[in-house]
Amino acid sequence: MKKVCVYCSASDGISEVYYKDAQKMGELIGQNGYDLVYGGSDFGLMGTVSKSAKENGAHICGIMPKKIYEMINHEGGSCDEFVLTNNMRDRKEKMDINSDATIALAGGFGTLDEVIEIIDLKIIGYNTKPIIFLNTNNYYKKLFEFFEQIIKENFARQKSAELFYLAQTPEEVIEYLKNYIPNTPPKSVEDIYVK
Repeated sequence: MKKVCVYCSASDGISEVYYKDAQKMGELIGQNGYDLVYGGSDFGLMGTVSKSAKENGAHICGIMPKKIYEMINHEGGSCDEFVLTNNMRDRKEKMDINSDATIALAGGFGTLDEVIEIIDLKIIGYNTKPIIFLNTNNYYKKLFEFFEQIIKENFARQKSAELFYLAQTPEEVIEYLKNYIPNTPPKSVEDIYVK
């Protein structure tokens, strides 16, 4: 496992506690020999995690849709490699294909869209990569309560909850990555859906 994809916010107007964990996450990604795949922006947590990872030795691959690139007049920032895609769907595919693990830091609707798609792909069997949420400031507490509701009401199988992990610190994220054992992909629809 070498390339880690990080989904997170590009918004700047958020609490300092999120920047602190993003900085630490980038630091640990670089120090532990991982490379970073991310959304390509220098704003918000994206900029913080990418700059910190680069300062600590990580190779940085930024992947951005042309529409956003044209809005912000991006100049590459901390990226060693910068990829432009036609749209958001292409961006998600490129980020998925070019990474061995997924980490979701705090983020908005885009982050949620990205990480939920990776979970769904794993449930169906398209990947067996680790998926980790960093629960800075209890940010993902209510989302995980909703996940429990989904499973409780049989919209997903109980074992779906084993396919992603809620870490409380950046250090715990790295420990999970180091000790990760890939799941067995489903062999039938009965392994995917509640019957």
